[in-house]
Amino acid sequence: MADLILFWHRRDLRIADNVGLAAAREYSAKLVGVFCLDPNILDGDDVAPARVTYMIGCLQSLQQRYQKAGSQLLILHQDPAEGLPRLAKALDAKAVFWNRDVEPYGVSRDRNLQATLIDQGIKVETFWDQLLHTPEEIFTGSGGPYKVYGPFWRNWIQHDKATPAALVENLRGLTDTEIAATEAIKLPTASELGLAWDRPLFVEPGEDAAQNLLDQFCHSTIEGYDQQRNFPATVGTSSLSAPLKFGVIGIRTVWAATETALEHCRSEEGRKGIQTWRQELAWREFYQHALFHFPELAEQAYRPLWQTFPWHNDEEHFQAWCEGKTGYPIVDAAMRQLNETGWMHNRCRMIVASFLVKDLVINWQWGEKYFMQTLIDGDLAANNGGWQWSASSGMDPKPLRIFNPASQAQKFDPEAEYIRQWVPEVRTVETKQLVTGKVSAAELERCGYPAPIVEHKQQQRLFKEIYREQKEQLPQS
Repeated sequence: MADLILFWHRRDLRIADNVGLAAAREYSAKLVGVFCLDPNILDGDDVAPARVTYMIGCLQSLQQRYQKAGSQLLILHQDPAEGLPRLAKALDAKAVFWNRDVEPYGVSRDRNLQATLIDQGIKVETFWDQLLHTPEEIFTGSGGPYKVYGPFWRNWIQHDKATPAALVENLRGLTDTEIAATEAIKLPTASELGLAWDRPLFVEPGEDAAQNLLDQFCHSTIEGYDQQRNFPATVGTSSLSAPLKFGVIGIRTVWAATETALEHCRSEEGRKGIQTWRQELAWREFYQHALFHFPELAEQAYRPLWQTFPWHNDEEHFQAWCEGKTGYPIVDAAMRQLNETGWMHNRCRMIVASFLVKDLVINWQWGEKYFMQTLIDGDLAANNGGWQWSASSGMDPKPLRIFNPASQAQKFDPEAEYIRQWVPEVRTVETKQLVTGKVSAAELERCGYPAPIVEHKQQQRLFKEIYREQKEQLPQS
């Protein structure tokens, strides 16, 4: 009889183009998937109901894919450090395979679990799957990790990219008797986990839905990506952030699609669009490499100046920001989009982050956490990287960056389409007032829309002064 292999899924909720799963299939046809609903993650205070609802939908789809392939995806609601060794022992599994993670909790958890399984006499095999190039592969000329994106990109793009891993098929699963001997449970709903999301999901869960999104993007949008990606009222992005976060689609499959798009592209503008999107894929990997090499990023600012910054942290201002009631239409539109859909356009993420930090003088970590509590695509590396970029606290050669909400609105929402979509009470206000943020007192009263809670130019001066004083206090190296 063939040896039983358990494959532990985490952020790779698919059977196609899955490096570790394909390797497990080569080892044995008797292959069973496992997913742990980890209380260490689900009981945290930074879990988004939309994200969990999407994940549950992806797991439901993955169970169906396993069933069609001839096996099962078992669900455990346990700490994997305890549940997986018990499961492996109960089923007399010969090995447990999984794909590696970059997050500090995942790295530590996996190291401890691997030691436990090996002590039980169970083989462990781990692989890199979620990245085109691993953190152990891309280094500077001096042999260290990159701290600046530009040089990282120039190195990263020169390396050959792997082709998609083989689809896993023709599996043999467990008997009903074997399953009954385990602690596997029926896949719960998000509501049963206490994380109900009662609105439509921004993207449909599952492997097929992710592939359809990729196909649609590459056939209709990617060539115009460079010109359209910054306009939030336009469908100019891929909407693949949540599928990539949960690994519902393989990154090698995504890259192969860009190669096909380039082959069929007939214009320089189109090629620029494809290359710009590839640069976004590299940004994703840059932030994951950074978190792997500098796990302290998850807890603090990278730059020392920001580790002792004297934030104002006004609770009422923070609440107004969270609710989209700051009196700045472009900021409020973005925050309401986030609250209502669990997603926010990337340009708007930068706008609201700059406003929170540079206008309200509120700790970027407050915003980082709120995003994780709401985003369907909330990913520690990408979210932390984006917030530290916006706060000027991270790995960025430009020390201070301040967005003017009015300038951003005029440039990227010139007809106020996005503002009117998400701030319905101001739909009848003239466009110029909305994009400049200078809505008259009479209009504010008529609409029931709040006056600006701060004045941008005044706060800009204040922030720069605090920054200058803080910089002067740093010891000179």
